[in-house]
Amino acid sequence: MSGAEGTAPWRVVVVDDHELLRRGLRLVLETIDDLAVVGEAADGREALAVIAARAPDVVITDARMPGLDGLGLVRACAGAHPGLPLLVLTTFEDAALVRALVDAGAAGYLLKDIAPDRLAESVRAVAEGGLVLDPRIARHARSPGPAGDAAPAPLAILTRSERAVAGGVARGRTNGEIAASLHLAEGTVKNHVSALLRKLEARDRTALALQLAKALGREVP
Repeated sequence: MSGAEGTAPWRVVVVDDHELLRRGLRLVLETIDDLAVVGEAADGREALAVIAARAPDVVITDARMPGLDGLGLVRACAGAHPGLPLLVLTTFEDAALVRALVDAGAAGYLLKDIAPDRLAESVRAVAEGGLVLDPRIARHARSPGPAGDAAPAPLAILTRSERAVAGGVARGRTNGEIAASLHLAEGTVKNHVSALLRKLEARDRTALALQLAKALGREVP
C-alpha cells in the first residue's frame, strides 16, 4: 500500500477542466512528501483513461465539468474501479449535489478554498478508507432527500457498497462470507468494515454489528 511511513507516497490524479487550477493543485500537492500527482485530466472521460493507465490511490475531481462531470465520474469509477476513493473539490455548495455524490460513492466533498494542509489530510483520510466532508456542507450529506428516499440516519453517510457490507456485518457474517455473497475480494470487504467502524464510531466489530442491526431494523431477519 502507498502512503505509509517508509513506503511510496499516495498516488493522486487531479481532474479539472481549468488547466490553471490543475497546475495549481499539482504544485500544492507536490510540496507534500507523502503525496505524488501521477496524472491529470480535463474531464471525466479523460480521467477514466488516466486512472486506468496510472492506477492512483486517490482521485481529486471537480464537480461541474463539461461532458462527464464529477458525479458521472464517481458513478463510472464505482463500476470500473471499485474501492478507488474520489475526493470532490469544488466551489459549489449544492445540497442535492452533495447527497448525490455521497450516495454515488464519493469519498469526500470539499470547497476549493480549503487550506493546503487540510487538503493533504483529506487525501490521506480517503486513501485509508475514510469519508471527508467540509463542515460547511456536511449537513447536506446527512439531510434526507425527497420523501421516501431517506436512509436511516446512522447510515446516511455510507456509500452504497458500504451499506451492502453493513447488511452482512449486521447478520454476524465473516468478511469471507460477505465477500462471497457480494462477489467482492475479501480485502475490499475488510476495507469497507474499517470504514464502517470509523464512520459509525463503533469501538469494535461486535458493537458495530449491534448498531447496524438496530439501524437496519426491518431489513435484517
